Amino acid sequence: MLAVVDGLAGLFADFEVARRSAKPSPHSERAARSDFTAIHGWLEESIGNDDVAPAEVTPRELRLAFARFAENHAASSIARAWSTWNQFYGFLVAEDVVAGNPMGAVAHPKVGRRSPKPLQGEDAPEVLLRTVAAGGRPARWPWPERDLAFIATSLLTGLRLSELIGLNLGSVDGRPGERRIKVIGKGRKERTVPIEDALDTVVATYTETRQQRFPGVKLTPKAPLFVDRRGDRLKRGGAHYLVERSYRAAGLANRVPAGAMVHALRHTFATRLAEDGATATEIQALLGHESLNTSQGYIDATANATRQAARANRTYQALRSLGAPSS
Repeated sequence: MLAVVDGLAGLFADFEVARRSAKPSPHSERAARSDFTAIHGWLEESIGNDDVAPAEVTPRELRLAFARFAENHAASSIARAWSTWNQFYGFLVAEDVVAGNPMGAVAHPKVGRRSPKPLQGEDAPEVLLRTVAAGGRPARWPWPERDLAFIATSLLTGLRLSELIGLNLGSVDGRPGERRIKVIGKGRKERTVPIEDALDTVVATYTETRQQRFPGVKLTPKAPLFVDRRGDRLKRGGAHYLVERSYRAAGLANRVPAGAMVHALRHTFATRLAEDGATATEIQALLGHESLNTSQGYIDATANATRQAARANRTYQALRSLGAPSS
């Protein structure tokens, strides 16, 4: 049982410590803290206390706080905040801090499976790669080899942005013809994604230009794979800027689904896998999805399997045998 802590803020800190054994990603930890802070702020305002105690929180106060939160947040954000608080209260119940979980009295939206957001247009990936390879992205310090390696790796492995910028030189491993990238994904789960010679060559070319730019820097297996113009690990903002400017240079800015940006490259990878006949299990293994339903969504979105089944209908064969109608 926890030592007596008056306020929810202190209890949430204990909750964060307790959930670290599950190895949540830094992104998940930040999101949970943000969800807690937002609702806690509304509770403080409603109850009139700087640090609300568990005994002061009624189902009515929680409903009011979530209603205020819902005024300027999307359904997915509301559902995520509800999940954070539900887990938090589950922790408090387990630690005998509260007698029951009041979150059952708080309504929340049911968020359906999200639709994939790949780049629009059948030739979009090829146009993007050609533009970047030619140095088409305007930059004060152009580095087309780095840009091409980053975008090609994303398009051909489907890594999340956090996974891409977290790669080290030693993440690319294996014998010639059997090269692969070792990835640490969500929940600190490790997976490997095979890569072919063409991508391996692009990454190797980029590494050579990096040695030329930073001749005094020793490249060890633990050194970051993708770096900025100073030689430091590429950060999220820099990666977004790189990709966004590349889209513009390639004339693809209007083909990027809203809210996707770098993630559109991952969705393009998965969508092409589905279109080319990959199973949901194969997509799950390559993209590191926790749920098979997420992987199945790419197959459903492309409707490739459905179309193949319809094409095999014997009635179609009969219709084809009739030939084109005479004019």
